[in-house]
Amino acid sequence: MNNKLEMLRIFSVAAENLSFKETAVKLSISPQAVTRAIKELENLQGELLFHRNTRHMQLTHFGHRLFDKAKPLIKEFDALFERNAEEANEGLAGKVRIAAPLGFGRSVVTPIVVQLLKKYPDINIELMLSDKRADVVEERIDIGLRIGFIRDNRFIVKKIGQIEFFVVAALELIQQLGSPQTPSDLHHLPTSSVLDPGTGRTWPWYFKSANELHSFNSRIVFDDAEAEFKAALDGLVFAQVPSFLANKELNNKTLIRVLKEYDPEPWTLFIYRPQRGPVPKRVRVIFDELVSNISNSGI
Repeated sequence: MNNKLEMLRIFSVAAENLSFKETAVKLSISPQAVTRAIKELENLQGELLFHRNTRHMQLTHFGHRLFDKAKPLIKEFDALFERNAEEANEGLAGKVRIAAPLGFGRSVVTPIVVQLLKKYPDINIELMLSDKRADVVEERIDIGLRIGFIRDNRFIVKKIGQIEFFVVAALELIQQLGSPQTPSDLHHLPTSSVLDPGTGRTWPWYFKSANELHSFNSRIVFDDAEAEFKAALDGLVFAQVPSFLANKELNNKTLIRVLKEYDPEPWTLFIYRPQRGPVPKRVRVIFDELVSNISNSGI
């Protein structure tokens, strides 16, 4: 038996009961396993632990000293797991780290997190919003959201929605310059671009059938999709923006959608968590809440 802690546990129960047979019954192991553990522990210590004859068994002087030392250690070890079990069964407490894209995180995730903090007052959430891809291990991410694709088998991944992309402009800009009829017309109109923080280059505009159009003549380049969206609202540019930003403004006509027939295929929205070890209850609960709230948000 190589597990020294288990040997000490068997010894402690035997010291309390002064019977190998009763020890075996209490620990649901065989009497032979008890005898073997005591013998191995005696060999490790180089001392006898029990005086035994056919009728009686009692601790040796050394056995008494070892029992006095072992009992509080085993109790403290067991209490560690009892506390963990109690927290898992009764309380939702601790920190959950969530990573999400910047614009989506501000527009969709942050309002949900605010409600979750009210619902679960003992859970603390660290919400990390960035368009740079999070290093899940280095940044100790518990839950992540990503738009596009995930090719990492280290993650537990769930599809929870789709993000559409629309070309939009303010009505006054369309009245002033006209509406593009094909993507190529955008080369002659004021457009905007957003920088990809991973490459330092601007994101291409996407259209149906996987055609791309780089906005080489962008009037303005942003490092933030929300700032680009505001520039479109202010009538400065034509922009290609995600549905979670555009839907409200399209419904109230403050933005006009153009080139509808060229809309690209929607991108998939994923939620994921690292596939490592046991998952704390607080992480499972927040994961499920995000799935439910985002799936039902109609983005």
